[in-house]
Amino acid sequence: MSTAADTSVLRLKGVNKRFGGVVAANDVDLDLPPGVVTALVGPNGAGKTTLFNLITGNLKPDSGLIELRGHSLADVDPRGAARRGIARSFQDLRLFEQMTVFENVLSVMERSALPWQPGGHAAARARREKADATLELVGLTAWRDARAIDLGYAEQKFLSLARILVTDATLWLLDEPASGLDPASYERFVRLVRGRLAHGITICLIEHNLDIVHGISDRIAFLDQGTVLAAGEPRAILNDPKLAAIYFGERR
Repeated sequence: MSTAADTSVLRLKGVNKRFGGVVAANDVDLDLPPGVVTALVGPNGAGKTTLFNLITGNLKPDSGLIELRGHSLADVDPRGAARRGIARSFQDLRLFEQMTVFENVLSVMERSALPWQPGGHAAARARREKADATLELVGLTAWRDARAIDLGYAEQKFLSLARILVTDATLWLLDEPASGLDPASYERFVRLVRGRLAHGITICLIEHNLDIVHGISDRIAFLDQGTVLAAGEPRAILNDPKLAAIYFGERR
């Protein structure tokens, strides 16, 4: 019989990370099942961003295991994580503001900063066609030749998502991807993200807006002070009065 750990895309087992006297990850066990949106929820300082940094190799755990499809990520740096199919967004988006929307998407497909790329003209044409198809998928074709800095906030969010989508990564780590979106853009975002699950994508996101958590996630992992206190179906977790008290700063 297979177990959740056997089928998980990503598995953290007994992961610990300290910064001096601060415990950022405390014996964390976490599994990300395939084709599922898992939300990391908890008060500020709970350790959510630290877990993303540990998964992508920006930080190394003091102890514990982090495995992607059964293979250790112990020696993987952020570039290696990307090569293994892990893509990440950030709250500050990190777009190339003076480059066009098209160039922003194309840039993550280029293997180096050199003007010549592997595969010659045929490969270059394929990359450009894929970039355009991705812009169409996220609804940014009309802004193709606009500079990223000239986009509205919602369009910048979708450009950040396009830069992940075009990489063909199968594990997405999204940091507050829907924050600040107007209702129409939010609905568009949910349709786009949940539509990718059928294409073999697994998603883990950090989100503080509990309405967004309800609307997009299949599972929740609730963190506090570096510890996973609970994991499961969103409604059950969010309706737990003890967890709600911690989230809203009402702990005793």
